[in-house]
Amino acid sequence: MNDEEIVRHIGELAEEEHALERADAGQSLSAAGTERLRAIEVALDQCWDLLRQRRARRHAGQDPEQASARPEDVVERYRQ
Repeated sequence: MNDEEIVRHIGELAEEEHALERADAGQSLSAAGTERLRAIEVALDQCWDLLRQRRARRHAGQDPEQASARPEDVVERYRQ
């Protein structure tokens, strides 16, 4: 994936996340909805991480194509 594709995918995931949240406004999400929302949140974190890696590599004069998506257990343990 190049940067544009990653940004486009982030937008698609964000739209789906907002749609899920709007669909159940004022109510609890179903179990399937909650599971999907969690999967979207993880995928967003992975996409943002990949985009940051690519930008950092480019800034350092390295090949951004060498960046790779990190697993959930890595991106979900970052300190904010």
